[in-house]
Amino acid sequence: MKSDSSTSAAPLRGPGGPLRSSEPVRAAPARAPAVDLLEEAADLLVVHLDFRAALQACDRAWRGLAEEPAGTSLEVKCSLCVVGIQALAEMDRWQEVLSWVLQYYQVPEKLPPKVLELCILLYSKMQEPGAVLDVVSAWLQDPANQDLPEYGALAELHLQRVLLPLGCLSEAEELVVSSAAFGEEQQLDLLQTIHTARQQQKQEHSGAKEAQKLNQEASPSSLPFLYKLAQLFRWIQKAMSSHLYQLRVRD
Repeated sequence: MKSDSSTSAAPLRGPGGPLRSSEPVRAAPARAPAVDLLEEAADLLVVHLDFRAALQACDRAWRGLAEEPAGTSLEVKCSLCVVGIQALAEMDRWQEVLSWVLQYYQVPEKLPPKVLELCILLYSKMQEPGAVLDVVSAWLQDPANQDLPEYGALAELHLQRVLLPLGCLSEAEELVVSSAAFGEEQQLDLLQTIHTARQQQKQEHSGAKEAQKLNQEASPSSLPFLYKLAQLFRWIQKAMSSHLYQLRVRD
């Protein structure tokens, strides 16, 4: 009895088309151990709140990735940094964040935009924006980074969270004027912000000079005059008291 062609089984298909009987079935690529360690680190961080173990898992993953060709697993590396930064912050070791990420990326210019953003936000929140000044400046000046879609947002974040709080107004102006990442309207807005900050800086400087002048007027060099004045007041007070006493006696 002949089999009906309409009910015959469809040929097995592989990634490149139908498989012939002589073709081996292609196995799925093995997952990198770093991915498993990344999942372990995230679990330790979020579920178990074991921040030290999470950081150690990230370090082990990085050591494993060091044996792989450069340029591979970029997303895994970035994710490991995010977990590691959070773990250090939770342990109140935020001062170590910058050195920790740079030990793996070697130079600031190679930091992923997401990692750089977290560093700016962290050090700005802890009121230590100066710690990331040179790192972010180097990253922004690298031509390879200037074509990235995140460049404009990071440049503005650097201006608002690092340059302005540090009073680096000339550097802020140079960044706005020289960068093609800002549109004309955005440039005007940022320049206005810098102008306002400069006016405030002048007022603070003027106030500081006035306070310094007042302090100098009351400095030790003026004490002899103040001392003589105090003596004069005391003499007048005694003289008035004596005069009033004499008036009472006469009465």
